[in-house]
Amino acid sequence: MSVLTSAPRSLTGSFSAEAFAQHLASLGSAPAWWLDRQRAAYETFAGLPMPKRTDESWRFSNVVALTLDGPAANPALPAGVVPSSPFGPAHLSFVNNAVVAHLPLAADLVKRGVLVTTLTEAAKNHPDLLRAHFMAQPQKLGSAKYAALHSAFVGDGAFVYVPRGVEVPTPILITHAAAGPGAAVFPHTLVVLEENAKATVVDHFLSRDEEEHFACGANDLYAGHGAQLTYIAAQVWSRKTRSYHFNSTVVRRDARVQSLNLHLGGRTARHESLSQLQAPGAFSEMLALTVADHTQEFDQRTLQIHQAPNTKSDLLYKNALLDQAKTIFSGLIVVDPDAQKTDAYQSNRNLMLSDDAEASSLPGLEIQANDVRCTHGATSSRIDPEQEFYLQARGISKAAADELLTFGFFEEVLNRLESEPLHDVLRTLIQSEFKK
Repeated sequence: MSVLTSAPRSLTGSFSAEAFAQHLASLGSAPAWWLDRQRAAYETFAGLPMPKRTDESWRFSNVVALTLDGPAANPALPAGVVPSSPFGPAHLSFVNNAVVAHLPLAADLVKRGVLVTTLTEAAKNHPDLLRAHFMAQPQKLGSAKYAALHSAFVGDGAFVYVPRGVEVPTPILITHAAAGPGAAVFPHTLVVLEENAKATVVDHFLSRDEEEHFACGANDLYAGHGAQLTYIAAQVWSRKTRSYHFNSTVVRRDARVQSLNLHLGGRTARHESLSQLQAPGAFSEMLALTVADHTQEFDQRTLQIHQAPNTKSDLLYKNALLDQAKTIFSGLIVVDPDAQKTDAYQSNRNLMLSDDAEASSLPGLEIQANDVRCTHGATSSRIDPEQEFYLQARGISKAAADELLTFGFFEEVLNRLESEPLHDVLRTLIQSEFKK
């Protein structure tokens, strides 16, 4: 399959056929099947139109920000220290799509077959797993063009594999950083837990400077029968960054996946999350916290698909909006005809801290079974003036009072985490956002 040589700039922007050819050349000794996959993804990317606001899946979005002009498809790797993270030492650290540090796993975990390695190494040494799980689920939430761009230009990423019956006792941390003006990054984390495995994986997305970046990332989560996966993603890109991220979660029989996404950075950030419950007893818990201020825009699209009987999903997204910020939530619960005894919940709650902020919510249901329990809803409210007055009457400033009340609003989500240390780090990151 050949690389396109004349893709229109209006469709590809900075990601021209020439830039893609340079990207392929930078991959060196990557397996032929991996390069062919990227070539096919680029052809798909170049052939798809840019989204329009008239598209239902982009309703309320700021289409002015939907541009691919400007970023460098193959940014130079800057010199400097490995990015630090409040979560602790990272098992894998990436800067501008390249791995810069790799912390070895404990010897006993390595002996039991646990892998925390790069996509580059996985493509060479574990091709069957990569073929089965890397971007295996089709995009259903509107960003097919951006997902194809990611698949075409992904340079390297993280691959986490936990064999059957193995429990990883401490969180596995991956950091993905962008650095330098105009850098384009394509972070990816693939997590595969086999039957009855258990692990916690943390992705930390950050900028090493306040320059304008372009981030187009993805993560694939697979929980085999009886597996238990906790996944946390903390996004703190620079305030000039445009970010697109796609999550795909597959949950098998009696497995449990808890995912929590913290959204703080970016000028505009779109996050799509697809969760598929494919076997009886599967449970997916989808959580998100967002602090939006100044003129930030956060666009969140979710899809909970129940494909088997006796499955459960629980979604709770909470947004705090200040200044002229904007959030969009569009969520859909789909229950297939054979998915009787489905228990699905979806809630989006917005705390409005400014008269000029805007929150749009579009929850929905598509039920094709007749023995289910499905509820959904969305609320937008302001801080209780009596609570605010109570705190101010005790010498607490309005800004500090609003921060305390916002944390009270967020605690319902944070308290669902079993790990107190992770709870504390997320709280610290949110506090740092209020201090900016």
